[in-house]
Amino acid sequence: MARHATHLTIAAAALLLSACSTFQSKPMPASAPEPVRPAAEEPPVITAKMAAAQGALSQMVALQDRLYRVAAPLLINNAELCRNQARNLLGFTAKNQFSYSGEFVEAAHDALGYGDRLQVSGVLPGSGAARAGLRKGDGLIAAEGKNLPTGVNAETQAAAVFGPLVSSHQSLKLTVSRDGATQVINVPVTRACAFKVDIGNADNVNAYSDGSRVMITRGMVNFAGSDDAIAYVLAKDMAHNVLGHANVMRSAFTVSSIIDNLVTVRPDLSMLIGTAGVRPVPQDLDAAADYLALYMLARAGYDINHVHAFWQRLHTQYPPSVLNGYTAIHPSTTYRLTVIDKTVAEIKAKEAARKPLLP
Repeated sequence: MARHATHLTIAAAALLLSACSTFQSKPMPASAPEPVRPAAEEPPVITAKMAAAQGALSQMVALQDRLYRVAAPLLINNAELCRNQARNLLGFTAKNQFSYSGEFVEAAHDALGYGDRLQVSGVLPGSGAARAGLRKGDGLIAAEGKNLPTGVNAETQAAAVFGPLVSSHQSLKLTVSRDGATQVINVPVTRACAFKVDIGNADNVNAYSDGSRVMITRGMVNFAGSDDAIAYVLAKDMAHNVLGHANVMRSAFTVSSIIDNLVTVRPDLSMLIGTAGVRPVPQDLDAAADYLALYMLARAGYDINHVHAFWQRLHTQYPPSVLNGYTAIHPSTTYRLTVIDKTVAEIKAKEAARKPLLP
């Protein structure tokens, strides 16, 4: 979730096809000159490079969509636990073709249908935007009567418009274009944990947090498999952010650089050699994050019964010797599992007694 209002998302690639229609004309007299016809318009040609760019963009977007769907209940149901990181948010993300760079500007136009105007790229499930009926693909025209920017840098400029409005309003009147018509939608703001959640475009099995962002790699998503398991990883790194561990570990700058790199469509994977400069997390900090993460998961409605088995499986398949993997940065698995078991029992006892799920 971008700090003042926007997230990111991407849609499925479309194959551009063109059809040519023919017709039969009446026969012309022999003496009549042949009429001059305009040259047939050549169909658009999709090069291999263009197809690859569209495919890469579409794959990343599909993963991002899933990630936000999994993250939504964690962000919305844990505002109380997120302390100073809870904010009023709009609950949707917006992009245009210039949200991307280089060859991906054209790919965003052709595969995702983006142009100069910002479009809603994703709506956070359970948010005020979702309840108000805002839809993916809605074009953003104005907010509270203020025209929203278009073209290059529209995302950044729109954040400057949305920021003051979100902090001073309980709801915003958004003017949007949909199906060729203009309409005004009243969007309530959503109190939630203000963490930006990103997909990391890499196959190493890892996740990173830098105090304000959480990123889970494509490799971790594939390893996790289920939405519950993805939520286990997201909640753990959200908990590190809530507890301020990035500042304590003094490696936030390194992690921020990794996140900045991996959120691009074609990152520099040489940055992931070894541990990429990220120091191992001390076991007491890791266990504290596990404790808070379990409460966040339970409050979000995720099944916490399989958390122990997930982290054990990760440790077995990707031990600390895999330097660009999660366990190399979080090596204290045995200690963590003991804390996880005690915390699960504690949460279940509170649920049985119908006590608030507060750590």
